[in-house]
Amino acid sequence: MATQICPNCKKDSFTWSIDEEISELTIWGCYECEYQAFENESKERNCTKCSKKTESRLKDNEKEFWWCSTCNTIEIIKNYT
Repeated sequence: MATQICPNCKKDSFTWSIDEEISELTIWGCYECEYQAFENESKERNCTKCSKKTESRLKDNEKEFWWCSTCNTIEIIKNYT
């Protein structure tokens, strides 16, 4: 599995695994800074910057945001629930 640029520490050490109990939940983790975020596979869209369908909605303990794995941009989602 290929690594991605971590949205937290910006190192090429962000990878994913799937929660077997909840099939739609992907767990992203960084082995450099130990950052962890969760992705619901049903929530993805075309990136507003590069226009590729590689933008995922990630959620951690503090925020929810759109993250593009192609151009590594982040868009914080305000007032999420």
